[in-house]
Amino acid sequence: MSVLSIVLPAYNEEQNIENTATVLAELLEKHGIDYELVFVSDGSVDNTYAEILKAAAKNPRVKGAQFSRNFGKEAGIFAGLELTTGDAVIVMDCDLQHPPEVIPQMWEKWNDGAEVVEGIKSDRGRESLGYKLSAGLFYKIMSRLIKIDMNASSDFKLLDRKVVKVLLELPERNTFFRALTFWAGFRRDTVEYEVQERKFGKSKWSLWSLMRYAITNATSFSTMPLQIVTVVGLISILGSIVLFIQTLVRYFMGNSVEGFTTVILLILIIGGFIMLSLGIIGHYIARVYEEVKGRPKYIISQVTDNVSGNVVGAWKR
Repeated sequence: MSVLSIVLPAYNEEQNIENTATVLAELLEKHGIDYELVFVSDGSVDNTYAEILKAAAKNPRVKGAQFSRNFGKEAGIFAGLELTTGDAVIVMDCDLQHPPEVIPQMWEKWNDGAEVVEGIKSDRGRESLGYKLSAGLFYKIMSRLIKIDMNASSDFKLLDRKVVKVLLELPERNTFFRALTFWAGFRRDTVEYEVQERKFGKSKWSLWSLMRYAITNATSFSTMPLQIVTVVGLISILGSIVLFIQTLVRYFMGNSVEGFTTVILLILIIGGFIMLSLGIIGHYIARVYEEVKGRPKYIISQVTDNVSGNVVGAWKR
């Protein structure tokens, strides 16, 4: 009988663990789906991992891991993929904003031959104006940079074991799960869902964290920002040529004017372009530096087995 693994990255989600484990277990058992739930505490500073241990003690199909510190959502996803043993794997949010009711549809499409089942947002749910604006800006930037429609896409998706194997074999340290599943290819299908309201707690994403997430993922997956540097350089050169020709014409016509203000503005504009370009190039150099060092994506300080919920070791990848 095929087994479905569900990966649930969690950061300071102590209020959601018990409810999430209960809801998912009841749903999957109702539909006769053999399963395992893999919670990954991303260096949570509350009682998230303690709640995972409690859930594992109650249900032998629950297991979890605790990072030694906060490594980020991407690391949490890949650690969860590494810990799974199922024939198919679903990645979803621990707060159940990704509706569990869609899981049987994903499972059915996988049984019909789909190797990647993508969750597509039909409705983003209720969000504050500030969050909508920041999230909208984030998705627009990412869609332009990686040439994938990120507005409707999400981390909520089902992957066949062969797809999981491909992702885990990638040598890169800076990963972007959502885009890499598109890059990998394979036979795809989609299901639509409406984003649900969180039952407990608040979102950990702010405008600043979304922008950092966008920059990190864009530079780890796409070279488009470097191409933008080239375009900006060409624009500056063309502008300089136009200004040079204009200056020569005015000089030979005998009506050249003092251009102190123009010179200052040009210096500021070109200086701004140069600093921006250096910043983009520096960010890529930083990514290369991180890859060359070869440090692990994450360090797991504690991990439970799926039988007793006991701590069985610590490891890294």
